[in-house]
Amino acid sequence: MPRIRYIAGDSFLHRLDPRVKFILVIMATLLIFIVSNYIVLTLAFLSTLLVWKLASIPLNIISGYLKLLAGLFIIIIILQAMFYNGTTILLEPLLPAFVPILGGLGNITLEGILFGLLLSLRVLTLVCLLPLFIYTTSLENMILGLVKLGLPYKIAFIVTTALNQMPILQEEIEEIINAQTLRGFTVFESGNFLEKLKAYPTLVLPLVFGAMRRSQLMGVAMDSRAFGVSKERTFITEIRMKSLDWLILVTGFCYLTFLLLLNFI
Repeated sequence: MPRIRYIAGDSFLHRLDPRVKFILVIMATLLIFIVSNYIVLTLAFLSTLLVWKLASIPLNIISGYLKLLAGLFIIIIILQAMFYNGTTILLEPLLPAFVPILGGLGNITLEGILFGLLLSLRVLTLVCLLPLFIYTTSLENMILGLVKLGLPYKIAFIVTTALNQMPILQEEIEEIINAQTLRGFTVFESGNFLEKLKAYPTLVLPLVFGAMRRSQLMGVAMDSRAFGVSKERTFITEIRMKSLDWLILVTGFCYLTFLLLLNFI
């Protein structure tokens, strides 16, 4: 599973003000939810891939996302094909009419398949878009950018700490699986879906206990540093909007507006 954590770099996206990145990501996310046109959504996806390339982030990370989401995409397409209220029927009802309540349901429609593909592309675009902010923004700049946008420091700290815990949880999952493999428990490597599903409690329990232990240690560390006593915080570093930041913000806003108008046209 790809680890969602800051990747050090010197690309234009790494040097960009975190406020600009956050605003553009939020705007692009709203656009993806609004868009219902295949061409516009494809342009949004290709634009996201272009930003990945310009940010010098390995594109093979996306292949990891595809492996994780392939099953979800298949389920989405099947469900939409069966239950979407389309007019072009490709296959007659899967459930016979004499079945109580659900009888006559399950028409496979062309519109349902296309809508399932649209939802899958929407999810894939979001999954590729949202990590960009984390991959190109250090934890310190992320907190500072959220505070500068008016978010209270405590909330900004909670949000960034939660994001910072994701790669730690991923590493702990790998350590638990490796420890179980050394003891001859190889279900997560070679077992089928049902076997993995039954074995999940053996993975979840140590993971939860480890998370609780880390949260207690973090709470003690925060209390020892008198976290929250001072109402006004000072920062070692300072961020200021530069001409490049304003240029990217205006250009991104115009491009997203163009995609929105193109969707309705």
